[in-house]
Amino acid sequence: MTPPPPRTVILSPHFDDAALSLAGLIPLLPAPVTVVTVFGGAPAGDPPVSWWDSTCGFSTAAEAHRARLAEDARAAELLGVSQAVLDHPDGPYGDGGELTGIDACLSGLPAPLPLVLLPIGTNQPDHERVRDRALRVLAGLGAPLPLLYADLPYTGHLPEWGTPDADRALSANPAYGPAYRDLLARYTLGVAHDLVLTDEQWARKRAAVLCYGSQLAPLAADHGSLLARGGPLRAERVWSPAHRPQPAGEGA
Repeated sequence: MTPPPPRTVILSPHFDDAALSLAGLIPLLPAPVTVVTVFGGAPAGDPPVSWWDSTCGFSTAAEAHRARLAEDARAAELLGVSQAVLDHPDGPYGDGGELTGIDACLSGLPAPLPLVLLPIGTNQPDHERVRDRALRVLAGLGAPLPLLYADLPYTGHLPEWGTPDADRALSANPAYGPAYRDLLARYTLGVAHDLVLTDEQWARKRAAVLCYGSQLAPLAADHGSLLARGGPLRAERVWSPAHRPQPAGEGA
């Protein structure tokens, strides 16, 4: 039997980004849900293992890729989503080329187009590349603007995270606010989802994040108490962008 087409598509730059940023919200989104990992391709040739993969305990780039695919499959099963992987190699293994896999992925979605979620691109150039490429492709398709989700754990380090003051604090924050301010210059951003996880939602999210065990030690080194109940993963936020009204007379 052919599976039904997705009603929600989440673009996850790397294998763990959707779980880190949206595992609590995913059960509330229109189902079926497909998570598309953009930088999910196998390293070309036999490159030296990257610093990050070496820190995660891997001896080779290929070993790291195999392990991450398997981790992602376990997380997808736990979250009840479909796993889709584009063939762009991650970071140090890539060639810096255009992310054409996003074009094919989004152009191939069935009509009517499903709900699409993209990262806002906080403090991670790969996330920003995914966001901007997908926005261009969707605009070219005449599709509605996608929803934009907060990249965790980055935005979750704000003291105001999970409070009604989160947007103001994010806009004003010099470390975590540039991507948000960049989007504000182009769109108005209404809050579509503001989720402070319940204990039940947190337990589900924690289990999903633990599927990516190979990366937890270096993530904790960079982000502190990553899995603390009150840590940077405790709340999830999604915005609905709208085009800013064009000033009178502009473009005439």
